Amino acid sequence: MGLVLGTVAMLLTGQGAAAQAIAAEAAEASPQASDAATGEGQDIVVSGRRISQASEAVGEDKITSTVAVTRDALLSAPSGISGLKMLESLPGFNVQTDGALGLYEFGNSVQTRAFNLDQIGFVVDGVPMGRSDAFGGSPVFRYVDNENLGVVEASPGAGGVTMPTYSSLGPVVSYRSIVPQNELGTFISQSFGDFDMKRTFVRVSTGKVGPLKAYVSRTKLNTDLWRGAGTVDREHWEAMAVIDITDSSWARFKFVSNDFFDYDSPTLSRAEYNSATPDLAGHVGRYRGYYGDPLPVYTPTVAGVPYSNPNYTYYYGQAINVRKDKLYAGTFHFGIADGVQAETTIYYEDKDGWGSSPDSYANTLTFYNRQRLVSGLALTAPRGTQFGVSSLGGYRQGILQSLHAAIGIHAIDVGIWAEDDRYRRYQRRQNTIDGSPASAPNYNELVYGRRDYRSKRATAQLFVRDRIELTPAFSVDLGIKALDLDYQQRGYRDFADYARTVAGVNVAGWGPKYNRAHYRDFFLPTVGILYRFSDPRTQLFASYAENMALPKGMDDIFSVAYANSPAVVGAPAPERSKNIEVGLRTTRPEFFASLTGYYTKFDNRIQSIASILPGTTNVTETFYQNVGGVKAYGAELLANYKPAFLHGAAYVNANVTYNHAQFQDNIVGAARTYLIAGKYLPDSAKWVVSGGLTVEPAPWFVANITGKYTSRRQSTFENTPGSSLPGFTVFSAYADIGDGFSIGPVRNARIRVNVDNLFDKDVLSYISPALTGDGLFRPLSPRTVQLTLSVDI
Repeated sequence: MGLVLGTVAMLLTGQGAAAQAIAAEAAEASPQASDAATGEGQDIVVSGRRISQASEAVGEDKITSTVAVTRDALLSAPSGISGLKMLESLPGFNVQTDGALGLYEFGNSVQTRAFNLDQIGFVVDGVPMGRSDAFGGSPVFRYVDNENLGVVEASPGAGGVTMPTYSSLGPVVSYRSIVPQNELGTFISQSFGDFDMKRTFVRVSTGKVGPLKAYVSRTKLNTDLWRGAGTVDREHWEAMAVIDITDSSWARFKFVSNDFFDYDSPTLSRAEYNSATPDLAGHVGRYRGYYGDPLPVYTPTVAGVPYSNPNYTYYYGQAINVRKDKLYAGTFHFGIADGVQAETTIYYEDKDGWGSSPDSYANTLTFYNRQRLVSGLALTAPRGTQFGVSSLGGYRQGILQSLHAAIGIHAIDVGIWAEDDRYRRYQRRQNTIDGSPASAPNYNELVYGRRDYRSKRATAQLFVRDRIELTPAFSVDLGIKALDLDYQQRGYRDFADYARTVAGVNVAGWGPKYNRAHYRDFFLPTVGILYRFSDPRTQLFASYAENMALPKGMDDIFSVAYANSPAVVGAPAPERSKNIEVGLRTTRPEFFASLTGYYTKFDNRIQSIASILPGTTNVTETFYQNVGGVKAYGAELLANYKPAFLHGAAYVNANVTYNHAQFQDNIVGAARTYLIAGKYLPDSAKWVVSGGLTVEPAPWFVANITGKYTSRRQSTFENTPGSSLPGFTVFSAYADIGDGFSIGPVRNARIRVNVDNLFDKDVLSYISPALTGDGLFRPLSPRTVQLTLSVDI
């Protein structure tokens, strides 16, 4: 039998973890031998250095649609791509990222079925990543490097009961690292690319030393932004150690450190993108971006204040993001008896960082004057363009405990997950030394305060699942998840807590507030079936799952301070989903494929909108609330074909996603009702089709070209006429030369060339949706070339 439902279950149950460890280690030691190491090569002819293993690619023996990109395919991608961009090759996922590597945290968009990035659960080596918020969250791309990954596995819709997450409404993506190799050695990879990109990756492996084997790796990446002034600097460390305790017991320890510094680039309106008038940096079209040094000189708008001109807010030096995150994790696996294993994973994540954005003199003066006499803060008058800083930090700690028992026809998993997540955000405006945006901030001169709050998320989850093998051909999965979510926030939420203006008079604000939301559901079922045809290579699967999630963006929801009331925002209802899937998968001598049909319904969507203040009849405030539901149905196809008549010289792959996702309810606002019922979700493409051709004419050469078509997408909830983005097709390519070449101590020397946006397509790709009118956008990055040299020593 293959791996059981869900990647988390694989890491929580002994058989799953052991199976993935063996396969990953075999792939690391010898990529060409990975099929044989898993036993797959004895059965399936389809193989190749850039084909994902058939059993994992189609999710063999799963009751849900599960697709994967395995190690060899990951190593074909541009060096240093983000963990989200890795998903773009999988059916069911519409991924738009900023730049060829997708490293800009505020430029990532992921849509799958009825859901977006905030409603997807992520797991790294059994550790849940929590929410994907750039502020206070744990975005998965901070915690992975593609050279250290064995497989990326995704379930686009019907998540299982063993998934530890409070944010997923069904979709789950798991990243599993390679196991340390048995031989002492060093792997080195050096990359160069456009926009002065340089990346060095080094992994040192201890080999097997007694019961222990381990590795430590370091990545250093530097590159210029592809538009506007600024750079990206990333230093990333990973370490893993595995200790064999007995034949059936082991321990794994993991450490990740990610130090990230980059500069922002602006989102664009459609008019800005199409305008022939240059921006302040002299750029037009897709290249519009903040100007750099030397700082231009603009005429002051206020006498005696040299840097009062609002044009100074277009300077790149104050548009900064800094993140310093560390993850510590340990997994302990104990074989108790034949078919009975217990496993415990504990983890601790330390989160620290800050970001900044410029604030104009005129805007700063307004809030300074409002707060200076009534807020109780020691404030200094603005000197020019202000340094707007947002500090953030906190920690996240948790434990997962599970027990797996195979008893007769039953395979039972029982588990508990508990997590405590603490976060603080402190947002204010500071003077610089002389008011210039190019000068250092003066942290002794606070100009005004905006936010200073702490939040806490306490999560507890229990699950039980039984896979019943009724016959050799037919099995049933029955599972129940119980979820308890407690959210608390206290502190200064926004401007009105510091000071307000009433009838033209500045008065004291509401002061710090406390708010709480508590959600629980002790019956979230999953039911699934798996039927193996008489031909053992073909399987039918079907599943039904219910999920509940903490409303996305709770920090933002509760950090709204009403201008006209000291009341706290009412807690929205939790988001809920129902997911149904039916599919067929097969692994044939010349091809493998998976086809899934699905129906998804999710309720209690969250949206910020101007509404009547509760308790009044005519006072308007803007706050987050539930605005109805979404339904989606469609189909997803994954296929790989390697024709025998070509004798292994070429193979093709294709992914096809059809997704029909619509709102079910109108939004009633204070000014009018937004007629969105029956309208398509913004940024949700009805068709996403990708296909590629890979050629291996010689053992030392592999090349590929891949095209991806994304159909028309809406930029507004109302599907406003003229606001959609037209469909577009973008191509990428790579060539890998010299795999397996060795000389002296250098082994497996190879050179890879990656080209992103091969034909230099110039389109808008990323959408920041709006209710009506038009959205904001980020353009597709231009053609980007990367050269990577890698060796084993």
